[in-house]
Amino acid sequence: MINIRFTVNSKVYERTVRPSQTLLDVIREDLGLTGTKEGCGLGECGACTVIMNGKTVNSCLVLAAEADGKEITTIEGLADGDNLHPVQQAFLDEGGLQCGFCTPGMIMSAKALLDENPDPTDDEIRHGIAGNLCRCTGYTKIFQSIKTASKMIGEKKQ
Repeated sequence: MINIRFTVNSKVYERTVRPSQTLLDVIREDLGLTGTKEGCGLGECGACTVIMNGKTVNSCLVLAAEADGKEITTIEGLADGDNLHPVQQAFLDEGGLQCGFCTPGMIMSAKALLDENPDPTDDEIRHGIAGNLCRCTGYTKIFQSIKTASKMIGEKKQ
């Protein structure tokens, strides 16, 4: 067993984890944050995407022990009370979701992209969400959601 200390959504946690336990398992089972989904368990679909120290990771591929000392943001950590993060709001406004299973991971990738590049091109958006698969949409509304979020974030900064 391994003792770890890490921050999730601005809250510090200490846990004892098995060496083989994934970050996804800790987030969902130990912390009860079920917005992060397990899709494939192989790092192929992106449903489990979270932000760790400012970069997106597939939490199904990250061992929980690797999170020691790290700062992690999940989909639950984006909203400010009842106020959705601009990326969440844009996905809602633009219909960038259908079944919703991939949406948390897609939103986390979009947030990370917009944190690094607040005004991405279509190619940059494509690259930014390349690790996230949606089986319901043709991605048009997802792209529009990210473009709308970009505008919303730009307006907030002015």
